[in-house]
Amino acid sequence: MRARLTLICSGVTPAARHGAFPADEALDDRMPGMTVALKPLLARADRILTGPELRARQTAEALGLVAAPSETLRDQDFGRWTGKDIAEVGQAEPQALAAWLGDPNAVPGDGESFSAVMGRVAGWLDDLRGAAGHTVAVTHAAVIRAAILAVIGAPAACFARIDVTPLSLTDLRGDGRRWTLRQQA
Repeated sequence: MRARLTLICSGVTPAARHGAFPADEALDDRMPGMTVALKPLLARADRILTGPELRARQTAEALGLVAAPSETLRDQDFGRWTGKDIAEVGQAEPQALAAWLGDPNAVPGDGESFSAVMGRVAGWLDDLRGAAGHTVAVTHAAVIRAAILAVIGAPAACFARIDVTPLSLTDLRGDGRRWTLRQQA
């Protein structure tokens, strides 16, 4: 049974351009026009999913995709840090920020650790592994990092070593037993 999963990272928001922890906000005005080059790469899909956040749903719309929201594809929860500048959090909670940057089990602002995101995504990948056909999922950098680490069997501590850019595509292939990372563009 062959499965393909194309993960698309949502576009940039104004807060992200200023170095803030993401909130549920709209895309930067320039983002919808930047999706034009991706549309031909997504010609056929059996399932189209999106994270529930506005920026993910708007990215899917800009790509011309009719997507079903999936709670599993939600972004990492940053708790009280949500919407705050990273520099502001660094001033107010330097030890907590340093811990979060280096420890996948650290919980950012009473939110969700990266290890928890990785567990959520690994379970979803296990469920999806047996689904034949092509799934397209518009989601967030943390979810895509978690998927990559799960597929290659790398420890959660490597999460900060993967840079997932807005509107990037990550292609995974499954044979019913395991996933492989085909490419990241």
